[in-house]
Amino acid sequence: MMREFEIERQFNVKIEVLKANKGVYYLKTNKGERCLKKINYGPQKLLFVYGAKEHLINNGFKGVDKYFLNIDGEPYALVNEDLYTLSEWIDGRECDFHNIEEVKLAARTLARLHEASKGYDPPENSKLKSDLGRWTHLMNKRIKSFDKMRDMVRKKNNKNNFDLLYLKSMEFYKEIGKKALKTLEESEYMKLCEIAENEKSFCHHDFTYHNIILDGNNDCNVIDFDYCKREVRTFDISNFMIKVLKRVDWDINFAKAIIESYNDVSPFLDSEYKVLYAYLQFPQRYWRLANRYYYNEVNWGQNTFGNKIESIINEQESMLKFLEEFKNVYNLE
Repeated sequence: MMREFEIERQFNVKIEVLKANKGVYYLKTNKGERCLKKINYGPQKLLFVYGAKEHLINNGFKGVDKYFLNIDGEPYALVNEDLYTLSEWIDGRECDFHNIEEVKLAARTLARLHEASKGYDPPENSKLKSDLGRWTHLMNKRIKSFDKMRDMVRKKNNKNNFDLLYLKSMEFYKEIGKKALKTLEESEYMKLCEIAENEKSFCHHDFTYHNIILDGNNDCNVIDFDYCKREVRTFDISNFMIKVLKRVDWDINFAKAIIESYNDVSPFLDSEYKVLYAYLQFPQRYWRLANRYYYNEVNWGQNTFGNKIESIINEQESMLKFLEEFKNVYNLE
């Protein structure tokens, strides 16, 4: 095939085995095992991601899926206008978010990643990605979009199960969203953005179980940096926490374990707890699901959407209880 031939030529390897594997390709080559991935963004953004990984490696954080360069010294192959990256294949298993010891290990790894990210100057011709300072605006916009989506539903003649569940639940999530925005506005968020800007640090932005790979030595590797950007680290921590918490019925002990383990490596500033709380409060998963549904961002079946919104709604009580406990444990007003 033309594509394989071009990959071989541009990366100067010989492909012996090629297998599709969860959105990427596993390759066995004459130079070892590799991961081939087609990417859906441009070379400038890719150079930011490539530079970020190299920066981590140079700062002693070695457990990443390092990119290989092509014969011209670029971290990609261009085949019929499509970009492909070739990276190290990291053998191991995904982190188990039900296992508190593995969750602690992942939290310490995230702290090490954030520490190693400091001082990153992206390559000249790359596109700087940053969400610093944007979260009050983003939350505001998303709170308003709850009403827009409700109006879309009201205009529909045939309302399905998802529509009815959305109409019934959206006020609850809009109110929680407003509380989260208020928490963020009353926090030292902008000051923390300034610190992150000066530190030149970045976040992974998708730190979840399938991107945390435990190898044979039980070392923690982090893969898939496609979404990494300049961001306050509490965003990464909250994102990771929510991914864990929704699997363990919002058990406060998992949240405490994550914060303690992270603190062992890189202690929180007092002002970070409130920002973290604002992110934990904000109904990001609910907003994202509705947004995907009403703006046709994902072509899942009706049932999948219905089941997902139902399971989020079923967590309401546990989530509210958790938020109250979190506020008390960390003395937040």
